[in-house]
Amino acid sequence: MSLETFKNLRDLIYEKSGIYFVENKKYFLENRLSKRVLERNLKSFEEYYFFLKYDPRKTQEYPFLYDSVTTNETSFFRNPPQLEAFENFVLKEVMDKARNPGPKKLRILSLPCSTGEEPYTLSMICLEKKLPAQGWALEIQAGDISPGTLDSARKGIYGKNSVRNTPPYYLNKYFTLSGENYIIKDEVKRFVQFDCVNLVDSRKIKIFGNFDVIFCRNVLIYFDEKIKRKVVSDLYDALKPNGFLFIGHSESLHNISRAFKLVNFSRSPIYKKE
Repeated sequence: MSLETFKNLRDLIYEKSGIYFVENKKYFLENRLSKRVLERNLKSFEEYYFFLKYDPRKTQEYPFLYDSVTTNETSFFRNPPQLEAFENFVLKEVMDKARNPGPKKLRILSLPCSTGEEPYTLSMICLEKKLPAQGWALEIQAGDISPGTLDSARKGIYGKNSVRNTPPYYLNKYFTLSGENYIIKDEVKRFVQFDCVNLVDSRKIKIFGNFDVIFCRNVLIYFDEKIKRKVVSDLYDALKPNGFLFIGHSESLHNISRAFKLVNFSRSPIYKKE
């Protein structure tokens, strides 16, 4: 891959997804896209770029492009301190504020949701807190840019690596063991709705809207400052007043947004819309 072709592909990916690759990622991009070049029966990365740019079938190729350049490393119950904050601080506050008679609804957004481990984890925690049993309407909207990972998420079938951090209690109660695979039970799946979502698509984020809690973890690190500000602003607008935002434990909104109040629970910083 020539440097010129790398820059052309990088700029196109940035335009479509907000993901930016610095020049030392040239070989990474080359390795990730080589399979698509072969599967499209193209002779070079340059031809692949022109295909993405001008071919009438380009929109059909974008999902495969996103699949190729994104990393889907995740697992159930990832980052326990944040989940503890969600269960013991955020859910408690949401439930305490809804003690008045009338319908109760909790809306959660998991974005990007990858192969579904995060939204299903949140569903299990809400079940353990007995929200549905107490009359709560639970809605967990899960979105990802990659159609391939969403297909896997909807199936809800996982290997040992995905459940490696799952407490035995949850594993026994909410999964069915089938050979070497763990299948998430329908009682968990029924609260989760999956949809194809591009984080830089403000229109789609606004259509969702009105969430009590948003999980957007370990994705801001892929964006430059301009896209980070845009994404965080859209997430702010998608939250209800007093809603909560979780980002990756190594991420921060410092110099990105002052719209949120930083709340610390145990070892987990949480951002609150005021």
